Amino acid sequence: MDKEILVQYCEMKEEIKDLRRRIMELDKFLDKPPIVSDTVMGSREDLTIGPIKVTGIPDPIYYRKQKARERYKKMLELKEAELLELTTQAEEYIDSIEKSELRIMFRLYYIDGLTWVQVAHRMNSMFPKRRIKYTDDNCWRRNQRFFENVGSCREEK
Repeated sequence: MDKEILVQYCEMKEEIKDLRRRIMELDKFLDKPPIVSDTVMGSREDLTIGPIKVTGIPDPIYYRKQKARERYKKMLELKEAELLELTTQAEEYIDSIEKSELRIMFRLYYIDGLTWVQVAHRMNSMFPKRRIKYTDDNCWRRNQRFFENVGSCREEK
């Protein structure tokens, strides 16, 4: 297990957000489908011949969008189950890190999805008496150093 699981977890969360966005767009369309009108020549109820206005919802488009929404919902269910498994793996990986400070940083960045600036602010609020304040740059560098060291330890084995 390595950084790849954390990256994959972040990417999966974004993919799920995208699927939800697509489902919402289809829901909007299906709630208020576009109504189209056309004028045709024909006989009316009073048996006179003349122009008749026909109004309605374009069925093929509507049904295609319904099917697409159902496909997206099935995909979303599968991705959410997969994300749950990845969450467990990512949490286990983070828990295996020895330093508590790094575990907190990694949870904030990888699991909670905060930026390095937000991670630094949270770390500063958690450890207000720390002599050297956290910055986005030093949090990012700790992340980089950790994975460089983990990579070199694995190569030695």
